[in-house]
Amino acid sequence: MAAIASGFPGEVRILRDAAATALRAAGIFVDCANAAVRERGLCSVALAGGSTPKALYTLLASDADLRRQVPWAQMRFFFGDERHAGPEEEESNFRMANEAMLSRVGLRPEQIHRIKGEYADAERGALEYEAELRRAFGLAPGELPRFDLILLGMGNDGHTLSLFPGTSALHESTRLVVRNWVGKLYTERVTLTAAVANNAKTALFLVTGEDKAPALKGVLEGPREPEQLPAQLIQPRNGKLLWLVDRAAARMLATGIRE
Repeated sequence: MAAIASGFPGEVRILRDAAATALRAAGIFVDCANAAVRERGLCSVALAGGSTPKALYTLLASDADLRRQVPWAQMRFFFGDERHAGPEEEESNFRMANEAMLSRVGLRPEQIHRIKGEYADAERGALEYEAELRRAFGLAPGELPRFDLILLGMGNDGHTLSLFPGTSALHESTRLVVRNWVGKLYTERVTLTAAVANNAKTALFLVTGEDKAPALKGVLEGPREPEQLPAQLIQPRNGKLLWLVDRAAARMLATGIRE
């Protein structure tokens, strides 16, 4: 395991390109799903938006061998964040995941738990999704949901989920889900909090592209400044942290296992 220079636990794997990254992520997805089903008969996954997760979802739905290995009937799909958009809108994370995978693998409607980004009041979407998580996981007051796998991307500004630099959601300590105003995009988002991500059994970052290289260097090898680089907030307390990055994104790294 490669130690991350800024001191938090994790493993960094550097793959050839985005396609190789998606393929390795698919193998991890299959392993996590089957391990959870063997242990409890159910696997709960939080999905991410973005082009690299989309490649993963497409692969899981379209590759016959991979598709056979996923215990689809025992899967539950949630979302890490959502844009302030309806499920049919182009920018919707749900729409992307649904078109790439969810609608193609024979899931029952109750297996899919989406964030309702279509409300004019994004706080309503956040509160409803928090209530949905509490119901789905049977949470008592003060408890956190435990995802078997949470998929995470990272922007070229170091954000993950919809935890953007300098935003109020970075400091949330009691909520599971919050509305987060992102001034530089002039929009609101609905996002899981870092505390929820840090309770996952496996947190898997997928980072590809040359434009991510400076932020990735800062997150993994720079000083700890999560106000600037919110991806540094992801430090699972009782779980595994894994970074899959392609060579372009890793071009500045000294850290990592190159494959």
